[in-house]
Amino acid sequence: MPELSNQLSAADIRDTFLDFFAQRGHTVVASSSLIPADDPTLLFTNAGMVQFKDVFLGTGERPYKRAVDSQKCMRVAGKHNDLDDVGRDDTHHTFFEMLGNWSFGDYYKEEAIAWAWELLTEVWRLPKERFYATCFEDELGEIPRDDEAAEIWARQPGFDPEHILFFGRDENFWEMADRGPCGPDSEIHFDQGPDHCNMQDIAGHVCQVNGDCSRFLELWNLVFIQYNRSGRTKLEPLPSKHVDTGMGFERIVSLLQGVRSNYETDLFQPLFDHIQALGKHTEAERNALLTPYRVIADHVRAASFLIADGVTPGNTGRNYICRMIIRRASRFGSYAGFEEPFLAELAQTVVKTYGNAYPELARSQKTIEQFLTQEEQRFARTVDAGVEHLNARLNMLEQAGKNTLPGSDAFDLYATYGLPLEITRDLALEQGMQVDEQGFRQAMETHRLASSSDGGFGRDGDGAGPVYREILDNLRKSGSLEHGVEYDPYQALKAESPVLAILRDGVAVDSVALGDRVELVLERTGFYVEAGGQVTDTGVIVSHHDPHWEIKVEQAYIPVTGIVTHRGVVVAGNPKVGDPCLAIVDVDRRWDIMRNHTATHLLHAALRKTLGEHARQAGSLVAPDRLRFDFSHPQAVTPEEQRQIQRMVNEAILQDRALLIRHQPRDEAMQAGAMALFGESYGDTVRTVSILDGSFESYELCGGTHVASTGVIGPFIIVGEGSVAAGVRRIEALTGRGALEWVETRLDQLDRAASALETTPEQLEGQVLKLEQDHTLLARTLRELEVGAAAKAYEALEPESIGGIPLLRGRIDGASAEALLSLADRFREEHESGVLLLSSSHGGKPLFVAAVTEDLVARGLHAADLVRDVARHVGGGGGGKPTLAQAGGKTLEGLNQALEGVPAWIEARLQEA
Repeated sequence: MPELSNQLSAADIRDTFLDFFAQRGHTVVASSSLIPADDPTLLFTNAGMVQFKDVFLGTGERPYKRAVDSQKCMRVAGKHNDLDDVGRDDTHHTFFEMLGNWSFGDYYKEEAIAWAWELLTEVWRLPKERFYATCFEDELGEIPRDDEAAEIWARQPGFDPEHILFFGRDENFWEMADRGPCGPDSEIHFDQGPDHCNMQDIAGHVCQVNGDCSRFLELWNLVFIQYNRSGRTKLEPLPSKHVDTGMGFERIVSLLQGVRSNYETDLFQPLFDHIQALGKHTEAERNALLTPYRVIADHVRAASFLIADGVTPGNTGRNYICRMIIRRASRFGSYAGFEEPFLAELAQTVVKTYGNAYPELARSQKTIEQFLTQEEQRFARTVDAGVEHLNARLNMLEQAGKNTLPGSDAFDLYATYGLPLEITRDLALEQGMQVDEQGFRQAMETHRLASSSDGGFGRDGDGAGPVYREILDNLRKSGSLEHGVEYDPYQALKAESPVLAILRDGVAVDSVALGDRVELVLERTGFYVEAGGQVTDTGVIVSHHDPHWEIKVEQAYIPVTGIVTHRGVVVAGNPKVGDPCLAIVDVDRRWDIMRNHTATHLLHAALRKTLGEHARQAGSLVAPDRLRFDFSHPQAVTPEEQRQIQRMVNEAILQDRALLIRHQPRDEAMQAGAMALFGESYGDTVRTVSILDGSFESYELCGGTHVASTGVIGPFIIVGEGSVAAGVRRIEALTGRGALEWVETRLDQLDRAASALETTPEQLEGQVLKLEQDHTLLARTLRELEVGAAAKAYEALEPESIGGIPLLRGRIDGASAEALLSLADRFREEHESGVLLLSSSHGGKPLFVAAVTEDLVARGLHAADLVRDVARHVGGGGGGKPTLAQAGGKTLEGLNQALEGVPAWIEARLQEA
């Protein structure tokens, strides 16, 4: 390998890639979050193209035509799942980085291939003779062979034309889904040499590109998006062709640093060194623990990035994945001798290694360490018992000649002991056993613990996107829209506009009638489109001139970039395309929403000030009647903490602080400490909202609507606090009119309660305490009377002799179970030998208490058996100890019959003995 390559650090390699394409007109785009924005179909961002899917689908635009980035990715769920291979080979990871350069209708194959070749061979100086390029040739003969790409490769300086190979659909044709953008791709492979083959001992093996050994390293995939698939065999040329490339960062680093494994690069070796230092391992021990080292390093890296992006350990979806990889790392840590939590210390090395490229790690370091330690501690409390039960079940299966653990058993281990499926599978494999994973997932789904899955392509999966795209294109061609709908929800709440388009049942029409459910496209609008937790505006659209018509608007929506539709129902007249109209937002509702939205920013700041920096937003709802705020926190917020948070928010409101709203470069805002909601998409220029208070500062990226100053919010009242998931809490609160209505309702309730107790609201608490004391005294007196009455009834019972055994039975109605049990104790004190059965009708339900002395227990008479026998007469059941037991039932009808059967029960037991 050239000397220059060996001197490059991973950070240098990442920067070199970004700088190379920046010098060629590409905009350097920040990595999006691991939580895909506006895409519920993906559990995690699993490829570099995820943040650009809307561009490829034609539903979004960017202010640039060329882009380059290094994207954070996770492949640990769904069809893209590399977990099984992590630690067992040199290249697979749960978290990884994908380097990519992009062209949106700008350059195409010529530039993409030439630049890739230049970077690899001229900048990084990798030997040209070792490269191979694969191109597409359809094995079905339906799609043209990509001779264009092959010809371009053949022209590259120093490239061996004999190294151009053709493969079919599985290897060299890329598709988003069954329908939509697609195209051929060209993969770049590097020959690492015969010594890299891991199948040399297999007779007849031949090393080859896309073969089954590790000699040829797939390095970079250049995707050429040139078709739109509208059917199984129908491909249409796209009006604009795109380039989408992806190169595994860890792989190129291993190649340029001249090592055989990703884990030998400077991305992982600092973590290995830290593990060795913490475990006090020798070099020999480190080498012997290669798989645990790899799994621990990979998983702590992945967990750190997940937590930094707002994913906390939990029971479902992304939270389950976070919990699973932490617990799996902890489990492999036990193989390496770690008995106490250790992952938080390793996270410090993750932050040090990646913090410059991904500053969110440094900002979240305390949160990362806290959640790692807490999850390790939770797991430690149950793991030994879980493993013990798993081993017992595996041993039983082995003895029965079976080799598969049922999915229901695996789920029981997870639900009871917190043992994730992946750990159960690891441990089963060590004993040569398998796990019914499908059965596990079915059991998980039954308990509503199923995760989301990969697949699909977002909001345009219903095929509606092309309709809006066609409308937008037609409006632009006609001159009705130059760029797109003028969308401004921040200034005017009324907007004059002509009706540009009308849709009914997803079809464009010229006019609609009373009662029709419709969508209207206007030239401009002030209706807010639901985003960032804030609900959509509602209101009306009315004709500006005669004839009069009106549409009640229920939702504003952006189906494709450039179009805003107003969804609602026609409540008067016949709207037509071209009619002048007035779009009017419901002003009172909008003000209620703005109050609640600004209050969420104050609440977020107060939470972080009171609970700690880890208390970060994990979701929100901003509605007109309430606000809901989810945040990371490991335990319940105490009543005193809630009061403190509420006081802080109200103090900020009383100070009537002005909001400063600006548009800033995203990098500038993030470096200045602006909070971003992960899972939301942000452009290169962002809107920031800051509120400076005397005790704390709120500074967030936010596209929502807000009041001008905090004093407009009115009272802020927390009305609920609870758990959403492990490590995530939820606060519900009211502001403005909602808070005032809540206060008025509570005051009315207070007045009514005071009136009912013939006191004043000021003295109500004292009166309630007095009533509570009186109630306690009366209850004690009643119990004493009840016990006394029961004792008199007990003393009146006539003893019997059944086969020489003393029996005392009787019905003492009104006696509680407590009273009957005290009489049973009295019976055992007064009788050296005997059987007691007492029954009662208490609160409309039957009760039984039985007592048997020790000498008779030895003869087979058990109190628990007796109460179960008599309880069947009243549709009930019970149990207890051989000497004392109790039972209940559903009906009183069989109570006397139950008592009458006791002698026969005793005789039967004596005969059995």
